[in-house]
Amino acid sequence: MSTARSPHPDPPDDGTRALLRAGLGMLVAGALAALLAATVFGGITRQGPHTNSGWLAIMVALACLPFGLMLFALGAAKWLRNRRTARHLHG
Repeated sequence: MSTARSPHPDPPDDGTRALLRAGLGMLVAGALAALLAATVFGGITRQGPHTNSGWLAIMVALACLPFGLMLFALGAAKWLRNRRTARHLHG
């Protein structure tokens, strides 16, 4: 068994993958809630959704979409920084 070191070792876990995964999950949940409110739960008019489940779905969408976007953007920024740092170190 060889203990040769790879030219690009895995970076330490700094939470980037967790941020990307959580952000994407929140974005998907928010988009799904908005889609359900617009279609399955009675639709949305100028006065808002027609049903209680439609209102609940809108509240979930309005909570998940901005927060998921923030998490995903933070994860993407960290991923780009890690990529740039690794390129300069191994350059």
